Order: sequence, then C-alpha cells, then structure tokens
Amino acid sequence: MTGRKKPLVVLTRKLPDAIETRMRELFDARLNVEDRPMTQPELVAAVKEADVLVPTVTDRIDAALIEQAGPNLKLIANFGNGVDKIDIAAAMAKGIVVTNTPNVLTEDTADMTMALILATPRRLVEGANVLKGDGKWAGWSPTWMLGNRIWGKRLGIVGMGRIGTAVARRAKAFGLSIHYHNRRRVAPATEDALEATYWESLDQMLARMDIISVNCPSTPATFHLLSARRLALMQPSAYLVNTARGDIIDEDALIKMLETGKLAGAGLDVFEHEPAVKPKLVKLAAKGKVVILPHMGSATIEGRIDMGEKVIINIRAFFDGHRPPDRVLPLKA
Repeated sequence: MTGRKKPLVVLTRKLPDAIETRMRELFDARLNVEDRPMTQPELVAAVKEADVLVPTVTDRIDAALIEQAGPNLKLIANFGNGVDKIDIAAAMAKGIVVTNTPNVLTEDTADMTMALILATPRRLVEGANVLKGDGKWAGWSPTWMLGNRIWGKRLGIVGMGRIGTAVARRAKAFGLSIHYHNRRRVAPATEDALEATYWESLDQMLARMDIISVNCPSTPATFHLLSARRLALMQPSAYLVNTARGDIIDEDALIKMLETGKLAGAGLDVFEHEPAVKPKLVKLAAKGKVVILPHMGSATIEGRIDMGEKVIINIRAFFDGHRPPDRVLPLKA
C-alpha cells in the first residue's frame, strides 16, 4: 500500500492496543478512544465518510444505515463472527463488501460453555457468594450446598459445528454422554471419536437430556428455536446452557420455567435483548436458579488479537485488489 492514499478506517469500539497500533501504521485509522458505543448519528456520520467501517457484534448496521453510506464506503469489516445485526443483502446491493472473523473463538467459547456446564449444576457461583464480605461461613455440612454430579449425565448439543464439537470433546473428558442435533449429521469419524448420538428430531433429544448446550448460530431459522413448547419438553431436573445468541431461546418462557421449578437451572452468557438483562433473570440469579455472565464467552486476550488480525487481513486484501478471505454473502432464501 506504499505510495497510495491510506483508506479511512473507522472503528466503532476500542480494540486491543496491538491491533489499533498496527491499524494506525497501515491505514488512516480513526479510533474510539473512549470505548463507548456509537450513537446512531455517529454511525451515520461514520458510514458517510469512511472507506471502511469496523463495527462489532453489538452495532446494528441495518438497511436504513447502509442506505446513508457515502460513495467511499466499500467494506464493512466486522470485528466478530456473528453478522446477524448487519443487513448483508442491503450492503451487497449498494456494492459494499462485508467480512467477519470466523474460526478464531472456537476454543475460547467452548471453554466458557464447559465452565457453565460445570458451574450451574455444582452451584459454583452460589458457593463463591457465600464467602463475599467478611468471608465467614458456618463450615462444612453433609447436606449443605448440594448440587448435581455431571459425570455419567447426558449432554445434548444444539448445533454441532466447530464450537459444538469443541464442547463435545471437553464434555466427553468429564464423563458426559454426548448427544447432538444438527442440520446435517457430522462425519462418521467425528461421531465415533466422541461416541456421539445423533438426533434428527430436536424435540426428542430435548426430552431425554440432563443438560442442553446451545451452540448454533443466530439466523431467522433459529430465532426462538427453543420456544416455549420445546422448553416444556425438557425434564424438570435438566439444565440449559447458552453461549451462542440470546434470541435462540424464548427468554420469557425460560424465566417462567425457572420460576416454577419446571427446569433445574440455566447458565447464560448471552441474552435476548443485550445489553439489557431482564430483572427477573437477575432475581433468579440471586436465588441460585441461574448463572448469568456478561457475554464473556470469547473474552480472551488471545482471541481478541486473533480477531483484530483477521480484520486487518481482510482490509488489506480488499484494498490490494483481492477477494477478502472472510467475505460474507447473503443467506439464500
């Protein structure tokens, strides 16, 4: 890119220092030093002026915003894998390429999923909260803070892609029996290695599992995939863990089941209306009915740097006249 005008790259949020420094070297990068979400007018100003917009998974880049983009905006290089808040079709119609950062957060998200699979039945957060404040407690008792063993239990994975498979590997090591539902059956070699049981019917799998882990992407087809009807199929002794996207689960139906004891518990790292968390969920967390985390599944230093490097590669490839390696196309109807 030597000798050419550097493209104006607008970042909607603060990124790791190493990534921002490299972007400043390569591009005319405009940073978000305050690290606060951009307002709608600020996003409009950015798309009118920028050559490249680098949003995150929390920014809504809808058709109305894209329509206001200036003639220079040719690339939306998303910092994140999920592009459910970007109108890919509208961008394509306006001649704007969209990229994302896939396949870098698999292990990090699988780690957090496994952590919730452990923490929820074993009441780890409740136990940690007992020692808050002065750290005093009554001492060990044979019947106090009893949770549920996970060894020997059945884990049903909804979405057996890279993350679901990584979760299955971890869970198998903890003695869980692996079951899964997916649009397509995984390779026989993978099934054999994980000793996994495939369920073509999600309904049938839900009714038989001790723990359900949601690991599928958010698409129009998966919106409220775990509806009130499907959640009601789960056993009252079962647990539900979600590290994918909040809108895959009917959150109101889940809350009712937790309140009425029709589900043993849940571990949630994502919510239907992030960053808002429903007060009823917060109350249930205080009662030990649910473990809630602030979307930490991908929050590792290594993961964030890997994501930033992918963004840089996509921008450089595009302005060097090549097809960006992580281009996203609209879903086929």
